[in-house]
Amino acid sequence: MEATAKLRAEIAACQLCAPAFATTATGHSPAPVVWFRPEARILVAGQAPGIRVHQNRVPFQDPSGARLRDWMAVTKAEFYDQDRIAIVPMAFCFPGYDAQGADLPPPPRCAQTWHAAVMTQLSAVKLRLLIGGAAQKWHLGARASVTQTVETWRSFGPDCFPLPHPSWRNSGWLKRHTWFETDLLPELRRRIREVLSDGPT
Repeated sequence: MEATAKLRAEIAACQLCAPAFATTATGHSPAPVVWFRPEARILVAGQAPGIRVHQNRVPFQDPSGARLRDWMAVTKAEFYDQDRIAIVPMAFCFPGYDAQGADLPPPPRCAQTWHAAVMTQLSAVKLRLLIGGAAQKWHLGARASVTQTVETWRSFGPDCFPLPHPSWRNSGWLKRHTWFETDLLPELRRRIREVLSDGPT
């Protein structure tokens, strides 16, 4: 526990990306959002916080989070219980916007600096949800596209599910890939309930 608390404090105080963030269209300072404890049994590995999370300091406190919780069939209380679910994006800070107002990608420096140490602390995790290309590449070594990786979700189970980002901008993707809702989500929800209830692992 002491090692985890020390690591959490170090990440929360991290300012490694301050010079880079200062040059973005948002010109903001790093504000890491740290959301994990060693007891967590489920890992949600996303991309990076958005502007709303940067402002309110709570991960997935936005429409994407609402969709993700629906995919998982968990309550808000379950989702935000750090003793049950760890939320560890590939960058702990909002990376900012580019000149066109689009989200910048997660800076690789963040994962290179912190992720190995974080994963060491999460030894109780039984199920990983890998959201988006950056998370899938780091955790799986995935070289394929997000669509190709998610299409082969069965090959990673039952302890890992690659997922697309739950952004509402992906609504078209979901309509084109109906198997995601009919095949993947029921199995994902079943496995989540199994893990949260201390079922078979």
